[in-house]
Amino acid sequence: MITLALSKLAQVVDGRLVGEDAQVDNVTTDTRAIEAGALFIALVGERFDAHDFVGQAKDNGATAVIVERVLDIDIAQIIVDDSLKALGQLGEYVHQCCHAKTIAITGSCGKTTVKEMVASILNQQGQVLYTAGNFNNDIGVPLTLLRSTKDDDFAVIEMGANHIGEIAYTTQLTHPDIAIVNNVAEAHLEGFGSLDGVKQAKGEIYQGLQAGGVALVNLDSQGGAMWQDVLRDKCVVTFAQQNSDADYFASDIAMSSKGSSSFTLHTPIGQVAIQLGLVGAHNVSNAIAAAALAVQCGGTLAHIQLGLKTLEKVKGRVEVEALTDTITLIDDSYNASVPAMKAAVDLLSQFEGERWLILGNMAELGHESLALHKEVGQHAAPFAFEHVLTYGEDAKVISDLCGGQHFKSHDTMLNYIEQHLLLNQTSHTLLVKGANSAGMFKVATALKENFT
Repeated sequence: MITLALSKLAQVVDGRLVGEDAQVDNVTTDTRAIEAGALFIALVGERFDAHDFVGQAKDNGATAVIVERVLDIDIAQIIVDDSLKALGQLGEYVHQCCHAKTIAITGSCGKTTVKEMVASILNQQGQVLYTAGNFNNDIGVPLTLLRSTKDDDFAVIEMGANHIGEIAYTTQLTHPDIAIVNNVAEAHLEGFGSLDGVKQAKGEIYQGLQAGGVALVNLDSQGGAMWQDVLRDKCVVTFAQQNSDADYFASDIAMSSKGSSSFTLHTPIGQVAIQLGLVGAHNVSNAIAAAALAVQCGGTLAHIQLGLKTLEKVKGRVEVEALTDTITLIDDSYNASVPAMKAAVDLLSQFEGERWLILGNMAELGHESLALHKEVGQHAAPFAFEHVLTYGEDAKVISDLCGGQHFKSHDTMLNYIEQHLLLNQTSHTLLVKGANSAGMFKVATALKENFT
């Protein structure tokens, strides 16, 4: 972050400075992450009030705080009406001071992978600020923007949402030069209401583009007529997995026996052979999206080729690990949506030996939840996997359709898996996936601990 005076920050957030002016070079909302010279913002939520921790923030080294009321504590305070709004105002201001070419990324699935891919490519040509982990909501995006420095050449900002209006807000703060909706699918339906609601929410990212700004659109999965008005004055660039009508697409896609892919990437600046280090056919589309974004920032075919080849794996997202000579674990436990579940099924089908499809519930699907879990089960059934295990009420329909087994606890599921693996020394591949709330990472973690 750039260094700013409290008096200037008070102007930015329409606040009132109480106490002495000082310089700050770091902003945080977490008392556990306080650095000397930091500004602590006391957010207020439904079940928490960070004003209760201002004393701890001071003790940990904070120079000043942003609060919604004057506190009886000896520390500089900026008083505002809404601390969350102030966080957004600060993030917007700091980022706009730094002038990096900015990419905004959203989508129902794959957005974190695309973010990591395009950051890896752009790292070949300059300094890149990009979203850490999944800091992609109305708190995470401003915190990312606050990390901006004047040395940044590019900024890659991931945006998530679980309700209408959230992406419109974070895009307004970010002011992107380029925006992309990686795809639209049935995810967070409780907040969006329907697939049309998802399309509306994701399409908000294009509202933040100025006339002539670059809007990347996935011909395989997009908003159609719902986006026509907002895209009318934008420079629309298209991508697709294999549709040659798109500006960016792939041909000659080949999958290895371990699930990694290679393909020929077609772009307006030429063709290039791509070898992906990440596994899963769905990552071909993610790589095409990342390549398209990079080219809009001046990336070359060589940058794309090297950036995609050297990309580090994202924890919990399709990590393939040989636990023993006979046991391979595919840890895709970070999260789940219908397209991601189907992609996981397709990936597992590439492996030999006994194949284990181990799935937890998908979340936030509202009244469509059971039907969408059934859709996943119908997709998986024809593969006749040797083992299909499920956890979570609605996931049971998947194991029912696949002739598998359902479990009411992670422990009983793990006991079943471990006993079978110990008794049967043939080759096994286990794929673990589910929503965060399903806690399938516990299963993946236990398998890693017990078999390595």
